[in-house]
Amino acid sequence: MNFINRTNELNTLNKEYQENRFSFVVIYGRRRVGKTRLISEFIKNKKSIYFLADTQTEKLNIQRFSKSVSQFLKDDFINNIEFNNWETVFEYIFKQLNLNKKIIIVVDEFQYLAQINPATASVFQRIIDETLQHKNCMLILCGSIISLMYKHTLTYTSPLYGRRTAQIKLQPLSFLDFSDHYKDISKIRCVELYSILSGVPKYMELFNLDDDIYKAIESNIFNPNSFLYQEPRFLLNEELSTHTTYFSILKIIAEGTHKLGNISSKIGSKNKNITSFLDKLRDLEIIYRDVPIFETNYEKSKKGLYFFKDHFLRFWFQYVFPNMNVLEMGNDREVISTVKQSFSIFTSYAFEKIAQEIIQKESSFQVQKIGRYWDKNLEIDIVAMGEKNILFGECKWMNRQVGLKTLYELKEKVKCLKKDYISGKNISYALFSKKGFKDNLLKVADQETTSLYSFM
Repeated sequence: MNFINRTNELNTLNKEYQENRFSFVVIYGRRRVGKTRLISEFIKNKKSIYFLADTQTEKLNIQRFSKSVSQFLKDDFINNIEFNNWETVFEYIFKQLNLNKKIIIVVDEFQYLAQINPATASVFQRIIDETLQHKNCMLILCGSIISLMYKHTLTYTSPLYGRRTAQIKLQPLSFLDFSDHYKDISKIRCVELYSILSGVPKYMELFNLDDDIYKAIESNIFNPNSFLYQEPRFLLNEELSTHTTYFSILKIIAEGTHKLGNISSKIGSKNKNITSFLDKLRDLEIIYRDVPIFETNYEKSKKGLYFFKDHFLRFWFQYVFPNMNVLEMGNDREVISTVKQSFSIFTSYAFEKIAQEIIQKESSFQVQKIGRYWDKNLEIDIVAMGEKNILFGECKWMNRQVGLKTLYELKEKVKCLKKDYISGKNISYALFSKKGFKDNLLKVADQETTSLYSFM
């Protein structure tokens, strides 16, 4: 698959590379999100040593690293040296080098080294302080197990804390970058794919397209031999210890239960016992807590609801996890029938997130805050706020055109809001439609400061 965007991340890395000093960058993010590909793009045509750590013993990892150094230095003599620690290998590198150009040293999957030896972060602290700090060098530590990378490189308690000069938490691709990769398919199909694959490059690479979206799901996800069938289980098993409770919580949220009390009730536990599990899932960016946008105290709001942030995991927990027995018996038609009945509703959730992304990029004012609003009487899909502006939006993922009635209904909802929410703000509107807009709305939209976004 072609390398897609990552402009900001490459700019960060190149800025660090161009600095006339030691640079230390931590790159972390979930598996399959493209960290190694980002690094390989960055180090092209640059003086670099790349090393991929694994779960072997520390001694064997040191030996493998020394071989990478040998290849870089074109120094066969190093193969006859038995290095007993990381420090001596790094010292050897800089004894042999004339650093007229900055050298990049990459340790990928760093968390494995920390798992093997919990003192690894302290070892690399000494390497930085005693060997690298005054060298024309760039050290990149990269890892996939987010909790371990955070613990060993970024937290206040880590020996490496305060030494990094930059960090990159690599996220899945945005919808706009995702759609750039799928320029030859319709916008509707692109939204459907994004609602399944969530912008994860590896999933995009492995998901074979089909003219029929349901056949593609059947062959790429519902087939027990396919890569994506067990992927969430492998992903979560690495990050989470007590799998049963986490999997139960995610299944409950995927079924449509979003309130803390209701989740706790279905699990059979008290709220305070479940909160720690939910907080962990939030830290991993698997789920997020949503509150009405006008709430002033986000964390203490009693109106918080829990939703999946990761579309692929949401798909998996809604359709695959509850039906594994059926799928492994080869009865995928039954599950596909379930998908067909609810897929439009499933996709509409991702459609709202896509709409928010488009508003943030294309709004005529600088968006400072964006989200949803709801209370007992009404719900507004999008509220985007700026210093002097506020935009209200509705998203309609349905197989018919949107008409003037939808705009008027949105305006009526806005009239029902508390006056201090919108006082002194310039109000505008945006409508998003799967199937376009009726003529009566198209004629009025420009006069009504309303933006229309069709995915036809």
